[in-house]
Amino acid sequence: MRVGWIGTGVMGSSMCGHVLAAGHEVAAHTRTRSKAEPLLARGARWARTPADAATASDVVFTMVGYPADVREVILGEQGVLTGARRGATLVDMTTSEPTLAVEIDEAARAKGVPTLDAPVSGGDVGARSATLSIMVGGDEAALERVRPLLDLMAKTVVRQGGPGAGQHAKLVNQILIATGMIGVCEALLYGYRAGLDLDQVLRSVAGGAAGSWSLSNYGPRMLRGELDPGFMVEHFVKDMAIALAEARRLNLSLPGLALAQQLYVALMAQGHGRLGTHSLILALARLSDVDWLAPTAHRSA
Repeated sequence: MRVGWIGTGVMGSSMCGHVLAAGHEVAAHTRTRSKAEPLLARGARWARTPADAATASDVVFTMVGYPADVREVILGEQGVLTGARRGATLVDMTTSEPTLAVEIDEAARAKGVPTLDAPVSGGDVGARSATLSIMVGGDEAALERVRPLLDLMAKTVVRQGGPGAGQHAKLVNQILIATGMIGVCEALLYGYRAGLDLDQVLRSVAGGAAGSWSLSNYGPRMLRGELDPGFMVEHFVKDMAIALAEARRLNLSLPGLALAQQLYVALMAQGHGRLGTHSLILALARLSDVDWLAPTAHRSA
């Protein structure tokens, strides 16, 4: 297929790379061209604008940061819908607002362009290893047309319902991660203060009832002080804000999510907004005057 790809960040670059590796033609665009250079070196064509990326494409993927970015790259003057031809399919993989997904679908249908909102879970590891989980909202026939491409990036692709349903499912995912990460961080801090060797602790608990993806994948990184982003704190705070806004609209109280969001806001205030979500350990450690990044701080003496 001829593919347009907009957004080559931490995850988007790897995801697009799988499409390239499978032999598909790719026209790539991102705000900073240098971030697309590795893909261009592998054979992707540079597109000056999102509209340019869409002009000759059968499928256009967008994977950007914020709802405002989604609106600009799809609905803006040089956006995807300006260049997309009738019959092409638009797939937005950004975690964004369900209401915006519905708005985009309505605008695209008027041009004969079916859309899917298809946010992903799995972080940088899942993006590199093509083991993401993709939650899809939109037309079932459109999903089946692009499924061969999604299967290049993911282990799990599930349609959740109509437009916006993929975004709602992703917010469920983010709520689970947000509150779960508090538990991971508090448990490791407790083990540290109790004088345990946390490598040994992880060996004991990760495979039992307390185990989780975050504990198994982020726990070892946290012990090594490796806090680079698989998914950035500032983007996670955005996701939680969307979820809280949707909860208000649904007349739903989510106190655990509200607490997690405030702890992550504190983490940003401490200057860690561009670290990974597992760096929440720093904010919680600070509450108890623990220097988590000090050499061997997380291991018993």
